[in-house]
Amino acid sequence: MISVKQIMQKYNVTYQTVNHYTDFGLLPVTLKKGNMRFYDKDVVAKRMEKIRELREEGYTLRLVRKKLMGI
Repeated sequence: MISVKQIMQKYNVTYQTVNHYTDFGLLPVTLKKGNMRFYDKDVVAKRMEKIRELREEGYTLRLVRKKLMGI
């Protein structure tokens, strides 16, 4: 399990970015404890890498989501 704070530090993204990716369906929450969210570490690693690759290629987040979800 990995927390929002750990995601921010490991992937050098802001709190707002993690929230946006979560709200947009790119990072699924595995567990909630109070107001803290935890994510599956392996899923986050794979998705953050793929998001970064696709964004560098010029894809919008909407298209990134379609590619990640297999739509």
